[in-house]
Amino acid sequence: MSDHDRPDVPPALRQLAAWSWRLLVVLAAVGLVLYLLILLKVIVVPVIIALFLATLLVPLVHWLEGRGWPHLAAVLAVFIGAVLLLAAIIAGFIPLIGNELGALRQRADEGVAEVQRFIASRPFGLSEEDLNRYLDQARQRFTENSTGLTRGAVEGVTLVGEVITGLILCLFLTFFFVKDSERFTHWILDFAGRHREGHLREIGIRSATAVSGYLRGQATVGLVDAVFIGIGLAIIGVPLVVPLAFLTFVAAFLPLVGAFIAGVLAALVALVTKGVTAALLVIGLTVLVQQLEGHLLAPLVLGRAVALHPVVIILALAAGAILGGIIGAFLAVPIAAVVTAVGTYLRGEPVGEPADSEEPEPETSGRT
Repeated sequence: MSDHDRPDVPPALRQLAAWSWRLLVVLAAVGLVLYLLILLKVIVVPVIIALFLATLLVPLVHWLEGRGWPHLAAVLAVFIGAVLLLAAIIAGFIPLIGNELGALRQRADEGVAEVQRFIASRPFGLSEEDLNRYLDQARQRFTENSTGLTRGAVEGVTLVGEVITGLILCLFLTFFFVKDSERFTHWILDFAGRHREGHLREIGIRSATAVSGYLRGQATVGLVDAVFIGIGLAIIGVPLVVPLAFLTFVAAFLPLVGAFIAGVLAALVALVTKGVTAALLVIGLTVLVQQLEGHLLAPLVLGRAVALHPVVIILALAAGAILGGIIGAFLAVPIAAVVTAVGTYLRGEPVGEPADSEEPEPETSGRT
């Protein structure tokens, strides 16, 4: 076929076709990587958690080394101290709330039933039979979809085995990531090429800053939220203050969604035990604390280094829950923060705490 016989394709369509097939190749590669990550999640999840923990422990090791400690002694002191602290928290706190979690679930179920009766008794066009049917359908769909959240894990011995294996692997990897962090860094630089050392080190610094800032910041935010929520619930007279405060702390690591879930549970418990007025007071308290967190505490603690738009957070949580279940949801936001931090570097933007209005923005190191 000669050039004159070929169809006249507009330049815009040719460019769109070129972009389309390249995009399909990229999506296929991403899909393959995600499939392999899900298939190997027993290994992948401990590696990610160990990397996150290492970003918190390595600065402590450097701090001890700066005061004359040998490297191995500093690593052992920090690692053993972290393990003992975690074990002490679990041994001292979990039994305190373990006996009350069953009562919390019962109160929450009673609260749902109370809301159901309230809706059925008002002119919403729904009878109690309709509500029961809709709730049963919702439970059934949740049960069916929850297989995606626990994919690869079987109840009983298999699940316990995966948890124990993952915990041991996570501790093992964390120790060596902390101990040999510089060795891993040199290996990556040698593999990628020393001419990229400046860029790779900057990306690594920004990623570590994002993860450590997120973990420390969310822990601080969750602790403050739990304390204020707990004090408010005690003043209102709502029972089960300790488990509700604990759930508020844990929920801080699921931004936006976690606060809503914790607030709903507290309101349901207040509705059953103290009535509608107490439930409304709990809702108001939750909204007030969340507003203080969103507009004052979170920007102050987290800073611009891990600032994410709410839309990004929601999409990250949804993707993490679909791909990795509850653990995936907890890991999704810090991973998104790392991707955002790397993206700011690739765009040549500064990152870190907000600069003073009278001071210029810091320059991006390693960029021309």
